[in-house]
Amino acid sequence: MSRNKRRRTAPFAPPPPSSSSAAPPGGTTSSEIEEIEPFPRFDVVSDDSDHFYGSASLPIPAPTQKKIMQEWKLLEQHLPESITVRAYERRVDLLRAVIIGAAATPYHDGLYFFDIFFPSNYPAQPPLVHYRSFGYRINPNLYATGTVCLSLLNTWSGSRESERWNPKGSTILQVLLSIQSLVLNERPYFNEPGYGAFVPGTSGAKKSFAYNEDAFVISCKSMLHLLASPPRGFEVLVTGHFRDRGRAILRACKAYASGRVRVGYFRDGAPPQGPPSRAAVSHKFKKSMKSLYPQLFKAFSKEGASLAGLREKLSLDRPAPSLGNKCLVVNVVGRVKKFFGLK
Repeated sequence: MSRNKRRRTAPFAPPPPSSSSAAPPGGTTSSEIEEIEPFPRFDVVSDDSDHFYGSASLPIPAPTQKKIMQEWKLLEQHLPESITVRAYERRVDLLRAVIIGAAATPYHDGLYFFDIFFPSNYPAQPPLVHYRSFGYRINPNLYATGTVCLSLLNTWSGSRESERWNPKGSTILQVLLSIQSLVLNERPYFNEPGYGAFVPGTSGAKKSFAYNEDAFVISCKSMLHLLASPPRGFEVLVTGHFRDRGRAILRACKAYASGRVRVGYFRDGAPPQGPPSRAAVSHKFKKSMKSLYPQLFKAFSKEGASLAGLREKLSLDRPAPSLGNKCLVVNVVGRVKKFFGLK
C-alpha cells in the first residue's frame, strides 16, 4: 500500500460541564484529525496496471534483484526534492519517476513522467526508459513516441565513451539527474546535434527562443492531460503540485504572452531574470496562450488552487506605440491642420 496518506483518529478531551460547545445534531463527540504527509520522494505501491512496460515481465535472476534493491536504497537516500520515484510490490523490475521542471527553463513547474524497466541482465545493459509524451515532442531528446535519446541509456552514441552506460558504475539515479540537467535545460534547441551553442543576436538564438515558446506551450498542454488522467500512484502529487503552483503558472502565461518576460525567465514574486527589454512574442504563441490559459484556469481552480485576483481569460498588456508610430501620427495631424488652415 502507498504511504501517501495516513489518517489518525484522536478524540479531543470532553469539554467541561459548563461549556456551551455541545455537538450539533447528527454530529459526534469526537473529531478526526486527518494528517496528509508530504508526498515521499521514494515509496512502494501496488498498482502497476498503467505502466508502459507492464507486459514486459521477465524472470529476474537473484543477482539482478539484489542490484535493483541497491538502486532502491540509493534512490531513497539521495533523490532531490524535484524528483519522485515509485517502485512496485509485485514488479521489482519496474519504476516510475516524475521530474519537476526547473526554474530558468521553459519546463518550469511542469511534471515529466518516465516509466522505467530493468532488463533481466541489469546492469550489464542499461534500463529502458519511456517518456509519457501524450503524443508531443517537447524536447529534441524526448520523442512523441516516448523514446528518450540519451547517451547514458545507449540510445545515443555520444561523443565520449565515458558518457555511455557503465555496468560497474552507472545507476538509475544518474539517469534521472542527467535527464533533469542535460535534457530539460534552459536552451533545449541546442540539444540537437550540430546546432552549436547559444550566441546572442544570431539566427540560432532566435530559433532557440521560438523553440522555448513551443516547449512551454506543450508543457501547458501536458499539464491538462496529467490533471485529467494522472499516472497511478501519483494522483496526490499531481493534484497537490498544480494546486500549489497553478497561480504562478497562470501568471507566467500572461507575462510571456504579453512580452514582459522571455519564456523561461518568469519568477513568481521576484523581478524577472534574463534580458531586461520586452521580448518579441510570436502571434502563434499568443494564440496558443489565449486558448490554453482559460483551460488551465478551470483545471487549477477545480483542484483548489488559489486564483483570487486572476481573470478567467487571458488579457494581454497593450504595447506602447513606438517612437516611429508617434512621429507618423504627429506628421499626419500636422498635414491635416495645414490643409484646412488650422493652427
